Amino acid sequence: MKAVVFEKHGGIEVLQYRDVPVPQISPNDVLLRVKATALNHNDIWGREGVPGMEFIFPHISGTDAAGVVEAVGSEVTNVRVGDGVVVNGAFSCRTCPECLRGDLVFCPEFKVWGFETGPLDGGQAEYARVPAANLVSKPEQLTWDEAASIPTVLVTAWRMLVTRAKIQPGDFVLVWGASGGLGCMAIQICKVFGARAIAVANSDEKLSLARELGAKFVINRKRQRVIREISRITNRRGVDIVFEHVGAATWETSIYALRWGGTIVICGATTGFKTTVDLRFLWNKQQNYLGSHAGSTSELFDAMQFVHNGVIKPVIMETLPLRDVSKAHEILQKGDIMGKIVLVP
Repeated sequence: MKAVVFEKHGGIEVLQYRDVPVPQISPNDVLLRVKATALNHNDIWGREGVPGMEFIFPHISGTDAAGVVEAVGSEVTNVRVGDGVVVNGAFSCRTCPECLRGDLVFCPEFKVWGFETGPLDGGQAEYARVPAANLVSKPEQLTWDEAASIPTVLVTAWRMLVTRAKIQPGDFVLVWGASGGLGCMAIQICKVFGARAIAVANSDEKLSLARELGAKFVINRKRQRVIREISRITNRRGVDIVFEHVGAATWETSIYALRWGGTIVICGATTGFKTTVDLRFLWNKQQNYLGSHAGSTSELFDAMQFVHNGVIKPVIMETLPLRDVSKAHEILQKGDIMGKIVLVP
């Protein structure tokens, strides 16, 4: 089969589109014929390398995939050959106490598929080995491209806002990177729960998309002062929730934007991991800073119900052939994103 493989860290020149063996499945796995796969920022981190983290080579990236079940292991009962499915790329052992409680993201063996797995174990290929427990049905109205674009950003945003921050009707939610994959999902989740999304982006075009998705307020960070606008919108109270995934570039502003007793929930840091915290805000304003990572298959199942009924919709910026993965990396790394980039084998 064809796949995108790299055997060392580096620039886009390390990416190889070449033949590798079709994966072998175990009793609890399925063999998935990948119809589409989507990029996430962890594809960039994996290619470049992360300090202190060891990757397994040769490496296939890809945490998102949608496709057709080609074969099933002897113990698989939840899907059948021919089923159309999407993958939750949060893998766990499924037998430890945390997994049995439903908290698979706390599993000691938790791994993000296509990022921490390997060798040759990810979605950017013609076929993939996937645990059957990590599959949910593909919404019939979605194309393969649309289906592949949604699982990782949807379940991540859902866990952040619903499970961790416990979003409520009427909440003001500051959404950074509002036109990216995560931001597009966060805005729509706010709409589902009757919360008021305040979308921040660097262009009117991106903010127009945010409004279409349901943002109640928009801020162009290139020509408006975010804190001043937050104060005006919330009548000087501050936001209830900050949806953070940018990191160093926005962290200080996130703290200032938060109301007394409000919550910052963060799942990543695309602009850098190291920042500072003025602890007076934490204890005096009794703010809550929550981490969040990926999401369980049950959380994805809950969120996907709103995709099945058409309330939450995928947003795709561009679809490319899998062999053009280098171009996809270039687009993602520039940061001018409106939705997801999808690759088709």
